Amino acid sequence: MGADDDRKTRAPFTVRFWGTRGSIACAGPETLRYGGNTSCIEVMCGDRRLIFDAGTGLRKLGGAMAGEGPQEVDLFLTHTHLDHIIGLPFFAPFHIPGFTPRLHAGHLLPDRSLRGVLGEMMQAPLFPVPPEVFRANVSFHDFEAGETLKPAPGIVLKTAPLNHPNVAVGYRIDFDGRAVCYITDTEHYPEGRDETLVDLVRGADVMIYDATYTDEEYPRFVGFGHSTWQEGCRVADAAGVGRLVLFHHEPSHDDETMDEIAAAADETRPGTLTAREGMILEV
Repeated sequence: MGADDDRKTRAPFTVRFWGTRGSIACAGPETLRYGGNTSCIEVMCGDRRLIFDAGTGLRKLGGAMAGEGPQEVDLFLTHTHLDHIIGLPFFAPFHIPGFTPRLHAGHLLPDRSLRGVLGEMMQAPLFPVPPEVFRANVSFHDFEAGETLKPAPGIVLKTAPLNHPNVAVGYRIDFDGRAVCYITDTEHYPEGRDETLVDLVRGADVMIYDATYTDEEYPRFVGFGHSTWQEGCRVADAAGVGRLVLFHHEPSHDDETMDEIAAAADETRPGTLTAREGMILEV
């Protein structure tokens, strides 16, 4: 059986980017090509949908799902900094009876819970209505980074802590003999690779990586919790990753700057992609 025949027999495994920007939404004419919405990706494992992060990109995804009718969906958060959860109150399936959304976070125990954090955000004077307005069957699930999760038959999520203020979680999605890693909001170590991270992504077909800065910019932002596209290339090489996808773009990087980064990254590591809002990647 040839490669094309093998591909036809495999279950669909796709990633769609609904929000690619980091830190703050920055929609405008200067960010049209790469997008201005904050972090949100949709991973389809066959007919099962997994969502990672709930930035402003989640709103449009929710609108698309509302048109499909009631369904189960799992939403996994890397962490609960505002740019990664601001879309939650505006996620249409939360407000439609019959939907069953399950929210997961692995960075809050033992001192906090995901339900508690969302309640703190959705209260006066920060927000006009509490989570009790949700009409769907919403549930909250806290775990500890490092656990292995199995959200549905045939889907395995491995997790690991990332180097980010207040901690964040990296995910590896294994499905039908392929793997996608979602590694955003992590800062590399000056003394060498983060071996926990390298182990998580080793041999993955795709690694989506926090490429907020360039190596030239990074010294001004040490301690902010983000990495560079060059470090993404180095991690991908060290771990034998197939395709690297640059993600969590710096708000001040307009489309022209992003074009330059995309070209340099592809030259450094051929095949590297730079995430654009609306882009669909087949694994």
